[in-house]
Amino acid sequence: MTDVSFIGLGEMGSAMAGRLLETGHSVRVWNRSPGAADALVESGATHATSIDDALGAGTVISMLANDEAAEAVFTAEALATAPAGTLHINCATLSVATTDRLSDLHALAGVDYVAAPVLGRSNIAAEGRLNIVAAGTARATTRAQPYLDALGKRTWVVGERPSTASLVKIGVNYNLIHALQALAESVTLVERGGVDGITFVEILTDAAFTGSVYTGYGSLIARKAYSPPGFTVGLGLKDLSLAEQAAAANGVVLPTAPVLRDMFERALADPELAPLDWSAIAEITRGLSTDG
Repeated sequence: MTDVSFIGLGEMGSAMAGRLLETGHSVRVWNRSPGAADALVESGATHATSIDDALGAGTVISMLANDEAAEAVFTAEALATAPAGTLHINCATLSVATTDRLSDLHALAGVDYVAAPVLGRSNIAAEGRLNIVAAGTARATTRAQPYLDALGKRTWVVGERPSTASLVKIGVNYNLIHALQALAESVTLVERGGVDGITFVEILTDAAFTGSVYTGYGSLIARKAYSPPGFTVGLGLKDLSLAEQAAAANGVVLPTAPVLRDMFERALADPELAPLDWSAIAEITRGLSTDG
């Protein structure tokens, strides 16, 4: 199948690149820390020697950690080396402002740009069952769709302005953060009353809250099973910050955001919690409980 480069080989990016290999794509991989590519190369990928080499594939998918990483990699200088008609599918969760800047840079370089942030953890990515929110020109999203079909079970195209997809993903993650805190508080409540947290989560998720967020994260919180992290506390605070920024830009007040920020900042300040899965913010709520 058509050659594609994958840029950004953290846990999520590696799983997505591996999925592309499994579905028959010829994949060129590149990461700012070269060692991250080794396992994928052993599985059949080729190692791009530079960002210019990666862009040379003509189709690029990226999964970089944050705004700073994305803007450091996809500079005007780098994009100028891309062949005419190159397509870039950016699957990371970035801010609206950064997505707009990247969209402008790509347009100036003649590179089609699709923002396609994904919903799901790395195990879901490895199975090709991600949900994907995409936005870009009709031509660009049509070109991107075969790759998105390999990576996900469903794609929602939400508009022609790429940052629209970023805004939708930010809204989804803001809901998810609330779910983590709601689970933390309710599990702590029943635990303090002598009820087993795992039993409570089973009751909660059998009928009322059957989605993967409550079943998956509810289990992690009840069992305190935060390692290995699927998504770290630091990345969780990054996503909360994106929601706060988007709200400020749109004149929206988020009354609960300060409380959620406090939970994440306390977790990041704790050296035992900071490297764990973002659901570990539940331990802050547990720690607030008092005896008697």
